[in-house]
Amino acid sequence: MFTSAVCLSLALGAATADGGVLELPPVDVAMPAVVSEPLPSSPVVRDPSATLTTRDATQARAEAKDASELISTTAGAVVQDSGGAGQRKTLSLRGAAPNAVLVLLDGVPLAGPGAAMDLSRIPTSALERIEVLRGGGSARYGPGAMGGVVNLVTRTPGGGTRLFADVTQGSFVTTQLSAGGSTALLGGEGLVLLHGLRSEGTYDFTYDALPSLAGNELTTLTRTNNGALQGGGLLRFRKRIGSTQVDLLGEGSGETRGLAGPVQNPSASARQSTARGTLSARTSTSFEAGGSLSTLAWGRADDTTLNGTFFGAGTYRQTESSLGVEAVYTRLFAGRHGVTALLSGGGDWLAVPGGSNPSWGRFAAMAGDEVLFFEGALAINASARVDVAGRFVVFSPKLGVVAELPKGFSVRANAGQASRPPAFTELYVMQGTMLPNPDLRPERALTGDVGAAWKNELARVSATGFLSLYEDLISYEYYPPNLARPYNFQAARVAGVEVEAAVTPWRWLEAAASYTFLDTQNQKDDPRYYLKALPFRPAHRVHARVSGGPEWLKGRAEVLFQSSQFTNRTQTLSLPARAFVNVGLTARPWKDPLVTFSVELKNLLDVQTQDLDGYPLPPRSVFFTVGLAWDARPPVVGQRVEPTPSLASR
Repeated sequence: MFTSAVCLSLALGAATADGGVLELPPVDVAMPAVVSEPLPSSPVVRDPSATLTTRDATQARAEAKDASELISTTAGAVVQDSGGAGQRKTLSLRGAAPNAVLVLLDGVPLAGPGAAMDLSRIPTSALERIEVLRGGGSARYGPGAMGGVVNLVTRTPGGGTRLFADVTQGSFVTTQLSAGGSTALLGGEGLVLLHGLRSEGTYDFTYDALPSLAGNELTTLTRTNNGALQGGGLLRFRKRIGSTQVDLLGEGSGETRGLAGPVQNPSASARQSTARGTLSARTSTSFEAGGSLSTLAWGRADDTTLNGTFFGAGTYRQTESSLGVEAVYTRLFAGRHGVTALLSGGGDWLAVPGGSNPSWGRFAAMAGDEVLFFEGALAINASARVDVAGRFVVFSPKLGVVAELPKGFSVRANAGQASRPPAFTELYVMQGTMLPNPDLRPERALTGDVGAAWKNELARVSATGFLSLYEDLISYEYYPPNLARPYNFQAARVAGVEVEAAVTPWRWLEAAASYTFLDTQNQKDDPRYYLKALPFRPAHRVHARVSGGPEWLKGRAEVLFQSSQFTNRTQTLSLPARAFVNVGLTARPWKDPLVTFSVELKNLLDVQTQDLDGYPLPPRSVFFTVGLAWDARPPVVGQRVEPTPSLASR
């Protein structure tokens, strides 16, 4: 096991003898990032004592159609699903609202701080891995990270010329495809990927029109206006110029989808059309005298058009755009002080034809220090960050401790304050069926967690207890007749436990499981809500998975259980518990080129259930996937491997 000192020096710029940067394989384990052998890469802001879990997307492209499906298997994660392929999916971590989870693409924010990212827009075909960092991360990553951070790491160019393609066909007239390649380009490495999705999304489901009456006959309805059409692409280019690594990224998508609405208020005509894109340029420079400097400049635009039932007779259109710059300097002093300093700035703009077109500026400054004792066996890190967004100013400090113990054990603890102003989108932007609220106040949370972990060559297990005390918590709530709107809760408490375990007794067999317990309370508000649970926070979630077989033929089975959850503050409306069982089989009969055949049976038991405010989820479904990957030129032995932005080194 690497010591904390070695991990710290790696994250601050480890180099091979020829000047390249070593990239270690991702580690799927909920352990302190400083203990779990982090990937040394840029950007170099890092939260050494946070709980980090990594999911490998390369082995799950046949079974997971978008990023949300992989993330949903992580402890502490709850995905809110509008119902089917191509429909909106957002994420809650450790009871924080989706607007308090920061989603990054190779370290670049996909939405403004505090904006809920629609994960259905990012297919797994574009990804190499997904990193999920849980807990109050505002002191390191900014005000959008009150509940945690998700980093979507894209496919990496390099290793010779490669071509790849995947096509999936399945239930509800669903087709998904992707194709691309990477090769040497202009003295560097380039990658291009195109992807698309089409789904009619029409299916039958059962509905209890009178849930208060036991034994009444269920009604069978047909889900309509639930189709989606998506298309997008990804471009990456990277090149080393002297001691500086340059990485350029372009990502975007266009989509149109029906907004079918909840069962109680269905819509036959409401639709959303979106065109969005992100451009970024990153540099990372290591200095001979010590230390490294990482810079990032990015721009993002999101154009949305809404029309139909929910939006009146006309058409509503808005264009949200953002710009940002960031500089991070890190250096290891005296072999025991890992110092990090960050400055960033930017702005957000909203254009609505005939509207007020609001805008604001953003600025942030962060400083952190990680101090090592006992040859790295004990690491104490402290950080503080100030964020300014428009008229709002918030402050986020944090203190963490990590201790490595004999025989593979480690313990850690964190305490701090996570703060954020209302997001630009929460205040001013209409997001599909999500209304804005210009009267929102900043929210603040005192957060803490304590965890322990153990691992050896065959197994690993971790357990973490956490507590958050919120003031002016921002959460979306049902807004009649069929929309949702954010409100401030005066005070709330969120506490829970996360447990993750995995075992590989033989090379051909793997098993993993996670459990999350979540207890929430509205503590100081209207008497109708006092001491009641917060909506959309199920108390229990369990994920278990087993896979096995030779490399050329692997089978898998998993179960995802979620207990009942309330959908309003008065606890008069709720969604029942559910348990989904998925099974699949993947065959790889050829290696050169690599050909993959896969079949995935989702919701094997045909569970009829709903999410959000009554959005029916798909019944039993089956999907077939064919994949092809061809290396025209094998990688050169000893070839330099450059890093991909990783939360383990952020």
